[in-house]
Amino acid sequence: MVPSGFLPITPAEVQALGWQQPDIVFVSGDAYVDHPSFANALLGRVLESHGFKVAILSQPDWKSADAWRAMGKPRLFYAVSAGNMDSMVNHYTANRKRRGQDAYSPGGQIELRPDRPTGVYAQRCREAYSDVPVVIGGVEASLRRIAHYDYWSDTVKPSMMVTSKADLLGYGMGEEQIVAIAKRLDAGETIRDCRDLRGVAYLLGKKDELPEHTFDRPLAEPNATTRALPSFEEAKADKHAFAHMTRILHHETNPQAAARLTQKHGGRTLVVNPPALALSEPDLDRVYDLPFTRRSHPSYHGPIPADTMIRDSVTIMRGCFGGCTFCSITMHQGNAIQSRSEASVLKEVRRMAADPEFKGTISDLGGPSANMYRMRCTKPEVEATCRRASCVHPVVCKLLDTSHTSTKRLMKKTREIKGIKHVHIASGIRMDLARFDDEYLRDLTKHHVGGHLKVAPEHTSPSVLGHMKKPTTDTFTHFAERFHAASARAGKEQYLVPYYISSHPGSGVEEMIELAEYLKASGYKPLQVQDFIPAPMDIATCMYHTGLDPMTMKPVETVKKLSDRKVQRALMQFFAPENYFTVHKALTQAGRKDLIGGGPQCLIPSGPPREAQGKQPGGKGKGNKKSTFKKGKGYQGKNPRTRGPAFPNDRSEE
Repeated sequence: MVPSGFLPITPAEVQALGWQQPDIVFVSGDAYVDHPSFANALLGRVLESHGFKVAILSQPDWKSADAWRAMGKPRLFYAVSAGNMDSMVNHYTANRKRRGQDAYSPGGQIELRPDRPTGVYAQRCREAYSDVPVVIGGVEASLRRIAHYDYWSDTVKPSMMVTSKADLLGYGMGEEQIVAIAKRLDAGETIRDCRDLRGVAYLLGKKDELPEHTFDRPLAEPNATTRALPSFEEAKADKHAFAHMTRILHHETNPQAAARLTQKHGGRTLVVNPPALALSEPDLDRVYDLPFTRRSHPSYHGPIPADTMIRDSVTIMRGCFGGCTFCSITMHQGNAIQSRSEASVLKEVRRMAADPEFKGTISDLGGPSANMYRMRCTKPEVEATCRRASCVHPVVCKLLDTSHTSTKRLMKKTREIKGIKHVHIASGIRMDLARFDDEYLRDLTKHHVGGHLKVAPEHTSPSVLGHMKKPTTDTFTHFAERFHAASARAGKEQYLVPYYISSHPGSGVEEMIELAEYLKASGYKPLQVQDFIPAPMDIATCMYHTGLDPMTMKPVETVKKLSDRKVQRALMQFFAPENYFTVHKALTQAGRKDLIGGGPQCLIPSGPPREAQGKQPGGKGKGNKKSTFKKGKGYQGKNPRTRGPAFPNDRSEE
């Protein structure tokens, strides 16, 4: 029997539906949570809405193809994904240590999927039924669609199309591509016939000719908009070639203007078609209006941490035009803001409010940046050809519509729905967009901050912020002043949770000391340390690997040794007793003994606190007691301005 409202995830559930075979089998590294924030549920529901029979093979035992054979042969194709997160970011910290929890597994259990599962799953698909097409997708495939630097092995790896031996790779959010593939195969076409779709990549055979496609551009000449990237072999051997490859890739991200890309991998050619066009508001509404149960499959024993965190959230938009160099959102969701209609969002909220298990609090009303809702370029003809990497850096583009009117109206209507007690904005906001709208800040602080608001200043050094494509510290200072003033007017004591990154390209000990001085002067004691993780295909990852800014080809200093990264993390938490000796050594070697002592500007005292005894590198002895800086208890000391949750320690979704 299939639990009411769920897609089948076992052979017995498939049989209970009376199916001879499913049309599409999703193979996913995540547990099945029937919520629109989970890709296997969202894409499965989209296909179901078009009349296809979809089964989900969730977190299968990958050591053999038995689970694949048991589910039955898909009539059309396998859809393979590692899950909502990149598997390596999900499995390992910035120090390459195994995480103790998998947020997308029942009970947080680890080792329910392999490292880099996309290729492993694709291989098992082939072993089970060699004649069934295999389409890979999701974040892991999106970020590995071309040759890329892999931080965990410290090597340049080929496209995942090469290593997975899949028939097709779909990158981006995927709704348009996966429905088109299903319809074409259902109509009798072959998987090769799908090579003209936007948002896909494929490998040509050694004797295949590059096909002629115009990608919905009737005036374009066939193949006139194709650019060749440096080959995999060149990118692996030459860091300048790798940087050049990265520059071309990020130059060709606007779906309306992007060229098709090719890249040689030995004797074969990888072809990456232009990105899929942004979904229109009605199309996005149709996706989110589907009948999700918003529950994890009842067969699981133990809660799924990601489900617990996200169940009562509502997605109102996709995409980000910020262009931060360390962030993968643009490479997966695109830089055009895709927004749902007000009616669609309110309908979802009313369904939540009618659920007997709903407690009345919407945990988040947002997206990558909650206050980018309905913000688009005011000149569509300019947007169609624009190749600017960021709409807000180094300055906010004068053509960008930065009005918060739609956001404010949606916030107001949401909180007025019967059964809704609180509506929080937990996904973070762009300070450079919000700080000039007093009415938005008033509504935000009065109604939508549950004690803490996430913001992302990231650093204080102008040079590091430049490498990040982030606004200056003045932006954060200005926003913080207005936020606290608005909170005071609302009669509330509320805090900012500022995210800062250590070990980002361009950040050395001097820059981290500068950040520590700012934190000390401002009274911030960040509980979380965001240690830079070089995710595949990001601009900052190119800087880390090559020592070059690919957009300017100028040198960028970066730290790579784990011991140096530890120093940067310690400087950000200079106040923690366990970091005393590391910070003392760093300040001494940097010639900054003026920051050691009892003065108001000093980061650490002259002598180690009692809790630091036995913490010196290689030291032994007593006094190795727990710090008074307690995880999960907020910040110790007077006048704390910011607090934050203890999980996760790495903001690894970016």
